[in-house]
Amino acid sequence: MTIQLPDTIKSYFEMSNGSIPIQTSECFSQDAAVLDEGGTYQGHTAIASWIKETRQKYEFSSNPIKMTTKDKHQIVEAEVSGNFPGSPALLTYSFLLSDGKIQSLEIS
Repeated sequence: MTIQLPDTIKSYFEMSNGSIPIQTSECFSQDAAVLDEGGTYQGHTAIASWIKETRQKYEFSSNPIKMTTKDKHQIVEAEVSGNFPGSPALLTYSFLLSDGKIQSLEIS
């Protein structure tokens, strides 16, 4: 299933899946924060390292299947397949956008 995503979120998934180079400044604000697996990654350098390390560790791909909006957040459900127990898994990505860039992202 193909869903319509805001350009910034679409770019995030392309970057996360390895389809385009990791250039966090393209879709994350300067002081953006990502919360994933109990860790917080803030700023372009930390977020780029997190993306690279997560890709290497899990060798995953994410396929967005649904998007809703709640309290200024874009909530994307994605089927994630990779090298981890329980694959594929349905994960929720909660994006807060500001000025066309990701201000915060929480993955659960």
